[in-house]
Amino acid sequence: MPNLSRLIDAWGYGAIFLIVVLGNVGLPVPEETVLTVGGYLAWQGQLRLPVVVVVAIVSAVTGDNLGYWLGRRYGQRILGRFIAAAPGRVERMQRFVVRHGMVAVFVARFLPGLRVTAGPLAGGGGLGPARFLIANLIGAVVYVPVVVGAGYAVGYGLGHHIERLRRLLGDAERLVLIALALAAVAAWVRRGRRRS
Repeated sequence: MPNLSRLIDAWGYGAIFLIVVLGNVGLPVPEETVLTVGGYLAWQGQLRLPVVVVVAIVSAVTGDNLGYWLGRRYGQRILGRFIAAAPGRVERMQRFVVRHGMVAVFVARFLPGLRVTAGPLAGGGGLGPARFLIANLIGAVVYVPVVVGAGYAVGYGLGHHIERLRRLLGDAERLVLIALALAAVAAWVRRGRRRS
């Protein structure tokens, strides 16, 4: 989390936008973690909470719509690449999305494994673009504030303790590395004495 915090701290809203878009297009990036860290950094005052929420909603909808259009344009060819499942399972998932339409797209927003597949499945299955956009937008408007708010709430309830622990662990990390180095040197010296 410290590296992710530094990335978001350095690149701000742009990092949130890019990571969330990539996660919603289908790349394995820690979208929920980014949203939670964004909320936490908003609690710290490094970012503005309303801006984090708006950027995250826009990026989630953008990424999902890119996946939708890829599914619409390339159909079954792209689905095999987006979804690591047997072809029969992909067809069942696509039938589910086609049968339940907007409800399936909305529900998929809350299920990490399905979130990425809903766009390509809906696009490849022929769900209309307006219907997909509406369901996707409603899902993002409900989902994003909850996840960002969780990060903010963690800061509000535990923020001072987390910062204290982070400082302590930073020192502890150095101590552990020194102890490991000393143990390695001691083992090497003992092994040398046994051989002589």
